[in-house]
Amino acid sequence: MTSPRIIFAGTPEFAATALQALINQQFNIIAVYTQPDRPAGRGQKLTPSPVKSLALEHGIPVEQPLSFKNPEDIARLAEYKADIMIVAAYGLILPQAVLDLPALGCLNIHASLLPRWRGAAPIQRAIQAGDTETGITIMQMEAGLDTGPMLLKTSTPIQDSDTGGSLHDRLADMGGEAIVDALNKLDTLTPELQDSNQATYASKLHKRESAIDWSQSAESIVRNIRAFNPWPGTSGICGKDQIKIWEAEAISAAHEHLPGIIISRQSGGIEVACGQDILLIHKLQLPGAKAMAVTDFVNGNQSKLLPGERFNPVSPESGD
Repeated sequence: MTSPRIIFAGTPEFAATALQALINQQFNIIAVYTQPDRPAGRGQKLTPSPVKSLALEHGIPVEQPLSFKNPEDIARLAEYKADIMIVAAYGLILPQAVLDLPALGCLNIHASLLPRWRGAAPIQRAIQAGDTETGITIMQMEAGLDTGPMLLKTSTPIQDSDTGGSLHDRLADMGGEAIVDALNKLDTLTPELQDSNQATYASKLHKRESAIDWSQSAESIVRNIRAFNPWPGTSGICGKDQIKIWEAEAISAAHEHLPGIIISRQSGGIEVACGQDILLIHKLQLPGAKAMAVTDFVNGNQSKLLPGERFNPVSPESGD
């Protein structure tokens, strides 16, 4: 088929990676839709999304409607006469009137192997649940939340070393490759209906999830540490200090300590009792300091995180 007229809708870096892949392959991107500029940084200066910045760099028209509730915004979209709309982490719900506009419909780049992990945070929830595999699904969009027919899937193992950040970056690259592949094969792809009985929901991440519940198993805590790196992170309070924990491992060992009790403190790691087994902390961050290996922490801090002291859960933070 001739190169379709494409509208790309997306906002964060994950989406920008896919847009770059389409640009590299010289697809006909006639416009980009992205979220309005948001305040960012200490100065709270209005900042364009990664997708907007990339589009402007390549001279692609940018649209930033607050929503599609206004008929004028739908009329503006219709003026582009797009053949297809590619959606990746856009952040707006597309009403049926929008889904019906492109001649070939709307395709979504979703960072999971649907129907598992429909929803906002599929990358982090997959790690948190202990999944051993995830991937990218290219899906024909419909009104339901990530419920549309699947056109193409590509998978990747989740390694024990993967964090939310590392898996995000890998899946972003895979998403770009998958949408290019799907567009090149569009005439021959066969839609596959999802089995909703197998569906799981990946709820949005919240700051309050950063609080470590020491009554959980060490393995569950480790998965949270990996999943919530880099955001919202994981932390616990010991004394007056809120300690962020960036790397740890679960040690299978019985103990009789209360959850959160520090069992030992040495250069090889800090052992903390959990509801089941022991958490061995390898990398942490003190308030106002940079993240550091436990070896450096032990050498430079003689009065913090001592055996017998206890971590308490972090109080839930306000906001999302």
